[in-house]
Amino acid sequence: MQVPAAFQYRKATSVEHALMLLAEYGPESMVVAGGHSLLPMMKLRLAHPEALVDINDLAELAGVRVEGGELVVGAMTRHADLLASAEAGRHFPILHDAERVIADPIVRNRGTVGGSLCQADPSEDLSAVFAALRAMVVIHGPSGARTVAARDFFVSPYETVVASGELLAEIRVPLRPSVSAYVKVDRRAGDWAVGAAGAVLSTADGVVTEAGIGLTALGAPRFVAEEAEDFLTGGPPTEERFVEAGRIAARHCRPVADQRGPVDYKRHLAGELVTRALRRAMGPV
Repeated sequence: MQVPAAFQYRKATSVEHALMLLAEYGPESMVVAGGHSLLPMMKLRLAHPEALVDINDLAELAGVRVEGGELVVGAMTRHADLLASAEAGRHFPILHDAERVIADPIVRNRGTVGGSLCQADPSEDLSAVFAALRAMVVIHGPSGARTVAARDFFVSPYETVVASGELLAEIRVPLRPSVSAYVKVDRRAGDWAVGAAGAVLSTADGVVTEAGIGLTALGAPRFVAEEAEDFLTGGPPTEERFVEAGRIAARHCRPVADQRGPVDYKRHLAGELVTRALRRAMGPV
């Protein structure tokens, strides 16, 4: 039986209290939300915080709402609640597409949106989704709140810009006319992705005015295929251009061989998934 190392446990009653506790215990403290990633790592002694600050009671960090021209998703929003949000699905279908293929109902009922982002796992679905959406994340800390682009949130695998003593509070996505979709290939339902792609397109007068392409588990820097986005912007949303965008994304991603497949297969998959996501987002033309 695997047992984590000894640690202190404190339950926060507000965001301010959580920040106070993180300051009290210093850099050896960690926040626990859903716990699906952190607790297994603690049992394996891959993570050994001296203190856990539990933020599960912070209702102020949960929920999905429209505010000031943005879709706001609280960091403590459960995956199941984001999937159930009519507002999220109406404005950005990509969010529902991704949530449907994240793990299983048990995990979705407990796991949190903010926890998934802070884990920064290269195979995590919502990281690519929010990067494609060009979302902004709000981080609270001892000096107040700061806002960071989702594309700048991820430093490297399993590392984000959230510093010691800080707390991810919410994700904000600007509302604008767009179409979007997310497609995923996995070995079995609910598994980590072999590869996945998300697409967000805004068009006007038959021309793509903004493109967002996110890649999961395929070695894309910051989870995005910027070269493919640049190619699509300014041109018509045609099948031929979608295929070429897939080729461009495949050339520029850097997948790693593992038990889910070799590099050549994953690179091919990146191209196919980008094309499929764009096609699905745009729908019949």
